[in-house]
Amino acid sequence: MVQSAPNQKQEHLAKADVFFQKAQSAAEAGDVSSSGSFILKALEQERRAGTVGPQVMQLIKPRS
Repeated sequence: MVQSAPNQKQEHLAKADVFFQKAQSAAEAGDVSSSGSFILKALEQERRAGTVGPQVMQLIKPRS
């Protein structure tokens, strides 16, 4: 099933929020390694949220 772009974007952002919360809990428990891993996973979800929807292709050629 294909989700609409707004729903997919919200899903990625929600997953990112969960990972950030897990990262905070891990950091508070002193588990820096796990915290860092969760932060990277959260950032990946934020990146995915930013790429959802129509993509703009580079149509203007740079000047030579």
